[in-house]
Amino acid sequence: MKSRREFISNLALGSSAILLPDTLLKYKQDKLGVAMLGLGNYATNHLAPALKETINCHLTAIVTGTPSKVPEWKEKYSLTDDHIYSYESFDEIAKDDTVDIVYVVTPNALHHEFVIRAARAGKHVICEKPMEISADRCKEMIAACEEAGVKLQIGYRCQYDPTHKRFMEIGQKQELGQITVIETGLSFYGVNSKNWRFTDAALSGGGPMMDIGVYCIQGCRYATGKDPIRVTAQTFKKFKDKLPGMEESITWQFTFDDDSIANCTSSYVGRHDAIRVSTENGWYGMEPAYGYAMPHLTINGEKQPVHQHNQKATQMDAFALNIINDTKVIADGVMGWKDMIIIESIFKAAKTGEPVEIHY
Repeated sequence: MKSRREFISNLALGSSAILLPDTLLKYKQDKLGVAMLGLGNYATNHLAPALKETINCHLTAIVTGTPSKVPEWKEKYSLTDDHIYSYESFDEIAKDDTVDIVYVVTPNALHHEFVIRAARAGKHVICEKPMEISADRCKEMIAACEEAGVKLQIGYRCQYDPTHKRFMEIGQKQELGQITVIETGLSFYGVNSKNWRFTDAALSGGGPMMDIGVYCIQGCRYATGKDPIRVTAQTFKKFKDKLPGMEESITWQFTFDDDSIANCTSSYVGRHDAIRVSTENGWYGMEPAYGYAMPHLTINGEKQPVHQHNQKATQMDAFALNIINDTKVIADGVMGWKDMIIIESIFKAAKTGEPVEIHY
């Protein structure tokens, strides 16, 4: 099937007198408009600057619950008042033809509300990871997007990174034989932070598992091309007065249907960012793997070239092309929903001390 852009181009070549329907005129522009919803650190210092590096999209609106942030964003990104929304007025974005995509970057427990509202406004949606704080809420988000006929992407930037894609290929094609053991971890020392991720369990849904542990889950899933079938887990806490209602460190062990295993760790008092895969005929891995530094792949001890690019820009460009060409989203809602099922199983295994079968 030809893309909308190709279709429009062919129409224009065929007859300059043809009047295009509004739905096609909307995609005549080279770039799709993005509304940033939630103007915290990630949106302000990472996503919005990345939009300036994209090919297929650009920032056209903002949605915020903090009016004091508006003047800086207006000046920096040349936004006018008619493209500034509060959380209360957000539904009016349905009338804003400059917005094709809403990027939801709120605390985890608010993803559900704003993804559904964006979908009902007729906008495609990028939802930052983790998708939500429960698998049931994820299913409702997927259903809302399907009902509205809009696309949904989860903000798994690593899925679009060339080094991670090469990493996936090695394991899924068994270039070094069958995978036997995966060892992976992502941790940083954040226990003293005052951010909501470290102080409000109702908003975050948990500690490092919900914040950075999801990267390790992703790494295991795309290293193997399989979903884990069983998990055991343990949680630990050194500083009892920190991280109220959430874990400080968590380790878990996956079993896959071919009897390969994965040992994983995520912590707010550790310092680690790597994944290593052992196989029948060698090993390969990335260090750093998941953080903002470019991932570095090593295969059987030989370091591979580093691909310098902006991961966030690449992710958003890919989604814009999914919309323009009406193609399947790689990091879609089902992927986010499965990760949440896995997270719930990990927490259950840690609480009970027993192995948990993972049912999707």
